[in-house]
Formats: sequence, structure tokens, C-alpha cells
Amino acid sequence: MKRGIIVQHKKKTIVVLFGGQSSEHKVSCVSATTIMNYIDADKYCIVPVGITKKGQWLLYNGPLEYILTGEWEKYGTPTILSPDATQKGLIKIMGEKVKIIPIDIVFPVLHGLYGEDGSIQGLLELAQIPYVGCGILSSSVSMDKIYTKIIVDREGIDQAHFVKVLRKELSTMDSVVERIEKNISYPCFIKPSNAGSSVGITKAYDRVSLEKGLLEAAKQDRKILVEETIVGREVECAVLGNDHAKASAVGEIITDADFYDYEAKYHSETSKTIIPADLPKKIVEEIQDKALRVFKSVDGRGLARVDFFVEKDTNRVIFNEINTLPGFTSISMYPMLWEEQGIDKKTLVEQLIQFAMDQE
Repeated sequence: MKRGIIVQHKKKTIVVLFGGQSSEHKVSCVSATTIMNYIDADKYCIVPVGITKKGQWLLYNGPLEYILTGEWEKYGTPTILSPDATQKGLIKIMGEKVKIIPIDIVFPVLHGLYGEDGSIQGLLELAQIPYVGCGILSSSVSMDKIYTKIIVDREGIDQAHFVKVLRKELSTMDSVVERIEKNISYPCFIKPSNAGSSVGITKAYDRVSLEKGLLEAAKQDRKILVEETIVGREVECAVLGNDHAKASAVGEIITDADFYDYEAKYHSETSKTIIPADLPKKIVEEIQDKALRVFKSVDGRGLARVDFFVEKDTNRVIFNEINTLPGFTSISMYPMLWEEQGIDKKTLVEQLIQFAMDQE
């Protein structure tokens, strides 16, 4: 045995992308800050890269608290993630000079459009850089509520009845409203097909509020989902892994709001989560089974949170939606569900990185 020899393993460089151009820019900044606090600095060289609301990429090297306040933009250096697979790196722009920063993995902590819809995943696939989370297909179809419902319907999983409306159809509002009223009773929900954190979602109780809700949703997306109201408990289940993914405990959302909208999620003092949810074991197992089925049906990998309703009186488990990059804020359900299973945030973040590096 040789003495006095210390073997040093080179740290892998991990880029954490945050911010973005979606309506969830601020939530992304909070999630990314949490994640960076739990990445093992002994194993990884952490490189934060923020994307402004205008879409500019900035390499940031400063206090994490500035990411929360928005001050980080003042100290960022323009940078580009190269799609060139032979480089596998960031192009740091310093006046007329550029510098290539090689990277090993990307953690795209981007919620909503351009981050969770397959856009950034496509860029990373071109660059052939491993990344945390779902791929192009699963990201894009899961972000689109209408196409998710089509896939889940093929799985034979119960979900709310819905009507698809295109923005261009709103020029003939009366015919659209008549079609909706023929298929769905009031009250009903109006949702942009592509939006996160319940942005643009409204609840209609009559024709006037339905028309107003359709116009509001049309501001966010050209495709609009009008859905029947399910009266029941809102529950969520986390999924972790690749081909052999596992489901977490089940959590329940309690809110005094009419529905769990953006305000209720991030600003309400009355909204709370209960983990584990007080449900019969049989119902919990059904939710876990259906969460995994939905995850697999969209070809998910890495992580997702799958949301359901447990219908009042019948206890029927009804699929609501899947989120392929759930929040990592202090009130986010995804990390809390795994903590209930004994997996702390640091371990969870490390497992997510490993699932990205070691595709099964």
C-alpha cells in the first residue's frame, strides 16, 4: 500500500439555469436558489446562469440572495449556451473576447414556457449535454394541458370532461359559448392550455364570466381548455426516477380560495399542505399507481408531480395535471413529499443529478 498519495477527483461543472421569460420567472428564481443551496459543493462546481424576462442569458457570480431580489441582473455577464456538441459549454462574452466554459450537466430550474415545454430541453439535446428532468417529448406534451388529457384518456384514467377552444374561434364568441354550454355545466374552469402556476385560469359561473374567462386565457395561449368542475379534495403525488421511477407519499392542498390559483399558491396565509394526506390506504395506493402510469405514458424521466382530485362522496380518483418541473420553494409540495419518505433536499437534489447523468 502506497502512503502519502492523495487522489483528487475533478469536480463536475453543473450549470443551474433560472429565471426565464415565462410568467413564473420569480418562482424559478426562488426554486433555483433553494436547489443551489443543496447541491454538494464538494462534488460540483456550481455555475448559475440567469435568463432575464427579455430572454438575455447572464452568467452570474454573486450572492444567492440577489437572485431572490432581482439584483443579480446588474452583475451578470452575457453568455450563451452553445448548441455545438463538440464544445459542450457556455460561451462567455467579454467585450470583443469570448471564453468557452466547459460544462458537464445542466439543471434547468425553469418553470413554464420556454423552460418546461421542451424548448430548453431541445437546446440541451443539440449540445449533447446531460440535464435534469424530462426530455423534449414529455416536457412538451405535459406542458400542454389539452394534449396531456388526450394521452391520459388513452390510459383509461378518469379526468374532468373538457372542451377545446382556439383563440381564433373567439371572433364568433356566441357559437363557442353555445358549444361549451352544450357539453359542460356551470361552474366550469377556463385554462390556457400552456401555462403554469395557475396563471390565466378563471372559474365561470355564467355566460358573462365564461366569455370574460375565455378572453383572459387567450392572452396566455392560442389553445384554451374549458373543464368541468370537480368537487373534491386536491391531492398531489411526486414521482422520482427514470425507467424504474417510484411514487412518493400523497399530500393534500387545503385553501380557502375558490380554487388553488397563483395567489393562493404563493401569497395566501390560509393555504396549507397536509402530508401525508388523511386518506384510506387503498385510495393512496390508487393515486400512486395512477401517478406512475401518467408519468410513464408521457415518457417522463427524472421527476414530476402529478395532481389529482378525490371526488366528494364517491372517492373517485380523478387526474388533474402533471408538472414536469415542480417548484422547489419553501412551500413546494414536491420536496416536502420526499422528506416525508425520509429523503432530505440535499439527497433529493443529488439523486436528480445522478438520474440525469446515469440514464437507465
